[in-house]
Amino acid sequence: MPLCATKVRTHTSGMKVIVLGAGIIGISTAWHLQERGHDVVVVDRQPHAARETSFANAAQISVSYCEPWANKHAPAKLLKWMFRNDAPLLFRPQFDWQQWRWGLKFLAECNDTAFERNVAQLVALGNYSHAALKDVVRATGIEYQRLQRGIAHYYTDEKSFASAADAAALMRKYGVDRKVVSREELFAIEPAFKSFAHRIVGGTYTASDESGDARVFTEQLAELCASRGVQFLYGHDIEHLETSGGEAHAVHVRDRVTGEKKRLASQQIVVACGSYTAPLLRTVGVDLPIYPGKGYSATFKLKRPELAPSVSTIDDEVKCAVSRLGDELRVAGTIELSGYNLTLDSELARARCRMLAERIEAVLPGVCDTRLAEEGGNPRFWTGLRPATPTNIPYIGRTRVGNLWVNAGHGTLGWTHGAGSGKAMAELISGRVPEMAFDFHGVDRGERRMQPHFA
Repeated sequence: MPLCATKVRTHTSGMKVIVLGAGIIGISTAWHLQERGHDVVVVDRQPHAARETSFANAAQISVSYCEPWANKHAPAKLLKWMFRNDAPLLFRPQFDWQQWRWGLKFLAECNDTAFERNVAQLVALGNYSHAALKDVVRATGIEYQRLQRGIAHYYTDEKSFASAADAAALMRKYGVDRKVVSREELFAIEPAFKSFAHRIVGGTYTASDESGDARVFTEQLAELCASRGVQFLYGHDIEHLETSGGEAHAVHVRDRVTGEKKRLASQQIVVACGSYTAPLLRTVGVDLPIYPGKGYSATFKLKRPELAPSVSTIDDEVKCAVSRLGDELRVAGTIELSGYNLTLDSELARARCRMLAERIEAVLPGVCDTRLAEEGGNPRFWTGLRPATPTNIPYIGRTRVGNLWVNAGHGTLGWTHGAGSGKAMAELISGRVPEMAFDFHGVDRGERRMQPHFA
C-alpha cells in the first residue's frame, strides 16, 4: 500500500499549531508537525505525557487484530453479557442521550457489509501507522520494552476456533499474513501456554505484529519534541475554544496550580483529547459520536521469568491481551460503556480487576505474583477511557469549523494507530492527503481535496 501523499492545498510553512492532548495521538501529532516545520504547543491537564488512556494499555501493536466490536454476533452477545460483571463488553444503560445515540449507531454497523468495510479501513490505517512507528524508532532510537515477536490468539472453544479461519482469511485479503495454527504449532511459537494445554484448542498468529510500552514511548517522544522546540503546557485545563466567523482562533486555558488563565492564539488547532474530545467539540457545534469505553489493565511482577511468554497474546475466551514488559506482565481487557467513570473502587471495578488476576493465574500458574492487595500482593490495577466510535474507525481530519482539526476515536487501537494518525494529521494540516484507503474526516476521497464536513 503506498505511503506517499497527494498534494491538495499548500499552507504557509511554519504555522502556529496547538495540539490539545498529550497521549500517544497528541504527541505523535506534535512530533510530525514539528518535523514539517510548524511551531507547536501541546496542552494537557496532566503533569506529564501519557497519563490517561496511553498510560497502561495492552501494549500491543496489533495491525492484524483490529476487528471492530460491531459485527453480526454482537447484539446477542451484549444481551447475554449485560448482567455479568466480568463480561468482555458491558453495556450498562445510563440516563445519557449520547450513550443511547452511540448504541443505535453501533447496532447499525452490526452486519457483514459494514464489518468488512470497517476492517478494510482499520487495516489500511494500521499498516500506514506501523510503518510510521518504525520510521520514528529508526530516527530516534527510542527504547520502550519492544518485542518484535508477533501476536498470537488462542481459543478455548471449538466453535470459536472454527470461525478463526474466516477472520484470518479476511485479514489476508487486505495484506496481513494472519495464519491459523494448531495447538502444537501455537505451543512451538510460545511454549509458555503449554501449561494451559488442557483448554486450548488452537489459535492464530501474525509474525509482523509486535508489542511495547506505549507510555514509555510517548514520554520519550514528548521529551524529544521538547528538545526540538515544541512547547508544553502541562497541568492546564482547557476552558474553551474561541471561534468567530466559522473559524477557530484561540484556546483559553487555566493553570491547575496557580489558577492563571491564558489565551493561546493559533492558526490551527488539533483536538486529540481522547474520550473528552467529543464534549469539547460540541461546545463549538461539532457533534461526533465518540463515547468512552472504560478499559482495565493489571501489571504483575514476574515470579518465574523463564516461564513467562515473550509473544504478545490474545485470550479469546475472556477477550484480554497479555504482553511481556521486561520483568512484568501486562494483562488488559474488558470494555464498559457506562460513561466517564474512572473509579477502581466499586463492586463492578473490583470484579473486573479480580477477573484479570484470576485468568492469568489460571493460564500461567505461578508465573506472576497475582495476589490481590488484601492477600499480601502488590498488583498495579489501572483503568482508562478508550475513545470509541460505533465503527471503531477514528476521526482524523478537518471539522466544519475552520482551522479546527480532530484526531480522536481510536478505541482500543490508539497505540496501534498512534504513530500513523499523528503523521496523517500533520500531512493534512500541511496540505497533503496520505494515499491510503482511509476516509479522512472532511476530505473528499474522490477528488483528494479538502471539503467542509458537516458534523
